[in-house]
Amino acid sequence: MPTLRGFVAGAVGGILGAALIVAVLVLVFDLGQSTRTVVTIAPSPAAYAPGVQGLSPDQIYRSLSGGVVMVLSSFGDEGVGPLGEARTGQALGTGFVVDEDGYILTNAHVVNEQGRSASSVTVVFRKNDSETRRVRGELVGVDVSSDVAVIKVDPKGLALRPLPLGDSSKVVVGEPVVAIGNPLGYDFSITSGIVSATGRSLQAPNGMTIPNGIQTDAAINQGNSGGPLIDGRGQVIGINEQIASQSGGSQGLGFAVPINTAVRSLNQLRENGKVEYAWLGVVGQTLSGDVAAMFGIDTQGGALVEEVSPGSPAAAAGIRGGGRAVSIQDQTFTLGGDIIVKIDTTPVASFDDLVTYLSGKGPGDEVTLTIERDGKRSEVAATLAERPANL
Repeated sequence: MPTLRGFVAGAVGGILGAALIVAVLVLVFDLGQSTRTVVTIAPSPAAYAPGVQGLSPDQIYRSLSGGVVMVLSSFGDEGVGPLGEARTGQALGTGFVVDEDGYILTNAHVVNEQGRSASSVTVVFRKNDSETRRVRGELVGVDVSSDVAVIKVDPKGLALRPLPLGDSSKVVVGEPVVAIGNPLGYDFSITSGIVSATGRSLQAPNGMTIPNGIQTDAAINQGNSGGPLIDGRGQVIGINEQIASQSGGSQGLGFAVPINTAVRSLNQLRENGKVEYAWLGVVGQTLSGDVAAMFGIDTQGGALVEEVSPGSPAAAAGIRGGGRAVSIQDQTFTLGGDIIVKIDTTPVASFDDLVTYLSGKGPGDEVTLTIERDGKRSEVAATLAERPANL
């Protein structure tokens, strides 16, 4: 997958005191017996069923903007300013309602700053063109690895309007989309564009890879973080998360966490307060056939294993890492390790392919890896573990 270059930042707006600061938060991207409803990606309501003519941006806005909210996060005492004034760290972002119980999806970096969760969250609903309503939000949980967070509000008296969720695995490049959010504090704005690309590898705030990211040219700016990316049928296909920019503003390069990933995090956060990820325990990169040929390696390419974590499932399966660093065109490869070319029945042409496949697995699942070592292929079985908390 291409590496994002230039300035990459989370699309969250910063506020200090009562004044809006157009600041850029750089993310350095290149319970008992209670009954809960699990959110699923279900067939669309009749109004958005396949085959129905696509909705216009104004139709989408009129139908769905009532389910989009502004999220104001306070991070408590930030010390004393240069004039002796008390400083309070705050952030502004967007979220959207997903069910009538009051659950709201947003980005983790809207409510979590460098591992510190917001001390309070305020959710702002749009009542009409000139009126809003503020309510207290409860932070249910944060999944920094997918940049997803869940907030809950008391649904009583709010007449909540949940947004229909689509299926991000069916997103098509070129299809029209809109983004609704609060860019630069301009509340409840809509921008439109198309899906520019799919399958982008996004970098989460903690450095982990978020696979299957959606790229769009719909304008995304600070304050759009956590808002919905909506397709022409009026279904949410992603959570607007970051931009690639050299100026700090929108340059037609916005990125969204796929809604399928967000729903997985949502359901686990509601049930357990945390999200479990499967862990194989390898570090590596993509090795293409052309680059392999330059090194005299007979392979069509795959996921090159550069390092294997001690005590990991990969180590137990006998997978080997490399030990010889070689550079080509300013890119360094650690050679000598296994090349993973297939996982179960799925071909692996890149390291991203491996990450994407593992993202759909859970701790305890067993996978079969087809590896190339010294020009020969073999299969090894590995039982995935839960990813350690420090990764």
